[in-house]
Amino acid sequence: MLFDKNKKALVGVALAQTASDFSIIQDPDCAAVLCQTQISSHILAWIASLDPACLPKARVILRPDQVQSALVHICDMSQMPVCVERDAFIAHAQQLSDAFMHIMKAPYIRLRLDVISHNACSRFHIDAITARLICTYRGTGTQYGLANAAGGPEAIHTVPTGAAIVLRGKRWPSKAKLDLVHRSPPIQGTGQTRLVLVLDPISDLDEGSNGA
Repeated sequence: MLFDKNKKALVGVALAQTASDFSIIQDPDCAAVLCQTQISSHILAWIASLDPACLPKARVILRPDQVQSALVHICDMSQMPVCVERDAFIAHAQQLSDAFMHIMKAPYIRLRLDVISHNACSRFHIDAITARLICTYRGTGTQYGLANAAGGPEAIHTVPTGAAIVLRGKRWPSKAKLDLVHRSPPIQGTGQTRLVLVLDPISDLDEGSNGA
């Protein structure tokens, strides 16, 4: 389903039609942008069917123009089956990277592919970076909400699997009126294995080596 990019999913969260609308994050009152155009359900079903041992995992810092070749190499190293579904997964991740870095204008990008079967970071928080893109390709998506006085959200919302969200961090040049916090969903004991793409803009390599 497509949403008008000016509509709100939650106060401070804009709903975008496509990744090209990530620029809404620059609006003064916007703390996050949720892209409602998801990768196809067929690709998600294929990723869900894979043995977790074949899911790609990596943490690398590279130039934005190296993302596509890096993704191919990461998938090869993980022995992710070579097929049209893998090509579509790589193309989608690269598209997200291109759209995100078009806005962020950073010379480097930190690309993480996390395979998670435990409670990775179940505390609600705001990242100590400029901005972050997260897209869950398998399992429950990132959870988010508006922080109350105790720091936790009044209500918990979940990003749909296959949809990307861009979140402002603590180092964004200006502060949104409301604090939007997020976390990885608690999955310990569920038997669930998540595959999560995380992208961070990196201004210099020293910053990247000390990043979250």
